[in-house]
Amino acid sequence: MSNTHAAAARKAAAFDTERVGAQASALLRSSIVWLQQNWLQILIAVGVGIVVAMVLFWVRSFGPKLVDRSASGKGWAAVLGRAVERTNAFFIVMLSAKLVDGYAATPADVDKTITFLFTVAAVFQAAIWARELILGAIEHRTRDEHYSGEALMSAMGLIRLLVSFAVFAIALVVVLDNLGVNVTGLVAGLGVGGIAIGLAAQGIFADLFAALAIIFDRPFRRGDKIAYDNTSGVIEAIGLKSTRIRAFTGELRIISNRNLLDKEIQNTSWRDHIRVSYTIGVAYETPPDTLARVPDILTELVEAEGAKVARAGFESFGASSLDFALQVDTPGDDWATAHATRNRLLVAIVRRFAQEGITIPYPTQTTYTAAPDGTLVMPYAAVGRTQKPG
Repeated sequence: MSNTHAAAARKAAAFDTERVGAQASALLRSSIVWLQQNWLQILIAVGVGIVVAMVLFWVRSFGPKLVDRSASGKGWAAVLGRAVERTNAFFIVMLSAKLVDGYAATPADVDKTITFLFTVAAVFQAAIWARELILGAIEHRTRDEHYSGEALMSAMGLIRLLVSFAVFAIALVVVLDNLGVNVTGLVAGLGVGGIAIGLAAQGIFADLFAALAIIFDRPFRRGDKIAYDNTSGVIEAIGLKSTRIRAFTGELRIISNRNLLDKEIQNTSWRDHIRVSYTIGVAYETPPDTLARVPDILTELVEAEGAKVARAGFESFGASSLDFALQVDTPGDDWATAHATRNRLLVAIVRRFAQEGITIPYPTQTTYTAAPDGTLVMPYAAVGRTQKPG
């Protein structure tokens, strides 16, 4: 039985060898005939292909020049330059061959070979271009000294890995599909594997994507003053897992990126002014003409301190004073400057009111005592007869 199998194997090998040899001979004969009949078209096609390839190599040489033209190395010129610079020589050669393929009347087998190699080169070249453009756009978006450091470096390293895996996986699937391979199972397997990994590490990925959202969307940056919940402080570091905040009370607070973005965040570093409100009371005995001048006096004092009046006017009749509302906008976001301006302004108001004879009253309360018949009982000896309250 074993001798029979060995003989069959030798016979099959001999048959395959003969078939391959016959195909090679047929290809050689057809190639010779093609060369003899189309030698002029072939020479022209080769010449045109060489010219096209030289032009494409010349265009590729502009890539490094575009990169050098960008001062930061992350501008759009640098992004486009790196993509052009990554153009593969094999792609240029196959593109040139494909462009002149039809003119030379190439045999069907040669034409299929050129088409296949061009498809492979074009798909992987497109993947390389896509990778460079995506990464370049991300780096362009994050070019800020406030986002430099370990967090951005770690994030970019992970992003490079994920983007490279995604674009080359797609390129591989496209190539296999062009080869006639059934890629349905492969695509389904990749999808199931991705879902499994995502479910197993959803907590880690949630914090990671929150960190990327902070880096790219920029709700705050390192050094910004923010307030969330009952905490206020300065951003010290933005990591892939958590953000560190130095509270104004001195302690270092660490909160996960996912929990931080779930809260309402007030970024006080981005405001252009600080508004402080005051309520200033003057005595009821103040003459009406003087009361009418109080808003102008307050405005004059505020502008003398380099601030801006948002509102200055009569507010209400208080329990022991006529109340004026004053809202002052101090330029910038520095509370120390706003506090100093407030202190100088309050002293200036007291000094100016004293000069104008405007009294800021103490909180007072007057009590009247009446007899059962309604007549007032004075707390001192009556000079004349008592009077009923009118």
